[in-house]
Amino acid sequence: MAGHDSQAATAVDTPCTSGRWQGNSLSDMRRRMVDRVATGLCWAATVLVLLMLFSILFVLVRNGISGLRWVTFVHVTLPPGQDGGLANAIVGSLIQTGLAVLIGAPVGLLTGIYLAEFTATDGRLINAVRFVSDLLLSAPSILVGLFIYMIVVVPTGHFSGLAGALALSILVVPVVVRTTEDMLRLVPLSMREAAFALGAPRWRVILSVCLRAARDGVATGILLALARVSGETAPLLFTSLGNMNWSVSPTAPMASLPVTIYQYAGAAYADWTALAWTGALLITTGILMINITVRLGLGRNRK
Repeated sequence: MAGHDSQAATAVDTPCTSGRWQGNSLSDMRRRMVDRVATGLCWAATVLVLLMLFSILFVLVRNGISGLRWVTFVHVTLPPGQDGGLANAIVGSLIQTGLAVLIGAPVGLLTGIYLAEFTATDGRLINAVRFVSDLLLSAPSILVGLFIYMIVVVPTGHFSGLAGALALSILVVPVVVRTTEDMLRLVPLSMREAAFALGAPRWRVILSVCLRAARDGVATGILLALARVSGETAPLLFTSLGNMNWSVSPTAPMASLPVTIYQYAGAAYADWTALAWTGALLITTGILMINITVRLGLGRNRK
């Protein structure tokens, strides 16, 4: 009788166990299938992005490398057919971009520190500052150029390289603010508490502990800002305007690579079109070299 009951129990349990096993097997197969599909989509997206990047670089190199001559770097922009170069545009871009970073980066850095480290102050003020920063981050660059045009160019009565630098600096600020705030918030609270326990003042904790721990991210934010403003054209059309002659005075109209590319790209002259491609290649190469140099320097400091 006991043997009969045991056989009956085994007969009853076997189908349930078999069903659970089949269910687990189907679930495992489904998970593996979803994993393979997701992995394949990730690989496809990666390949697509790399193809787009290398196609852009290939077109830039193919069309712009012919203009990488000594004349391009020593001659100013000249009328068509006179073998002109981009010397004034290159120097003008370096001056205006450098001034923009020197003006905008400290403002963005200090604002980001305030948003991340002084949360105990008036919350409404912090929210207002963050809202304005996010608004500037998404604002079209042409509006920034119009703003500087109305408050700087119109009152003074002339275009200038300084006005162009001010327009670019406004674009630098929100990028640096956002990255600085985010990087400082990633610094562990225990590091701050340890520094305060040793008797360090607040400014020393922020400068020597927080900023030092977040310097990679802060430097990356400044590089992102530099990369954004290096190719901006619209703000410079309303502020520095451009200059066919040699000019390094911040109070005079100043040439720049983005404006020169804009003017030359749609021209009907083959030499101007070639110079436009060369200028685009120079901007891309310059940003790439800056990123590589800074990353190598940060890696050496980290070691």
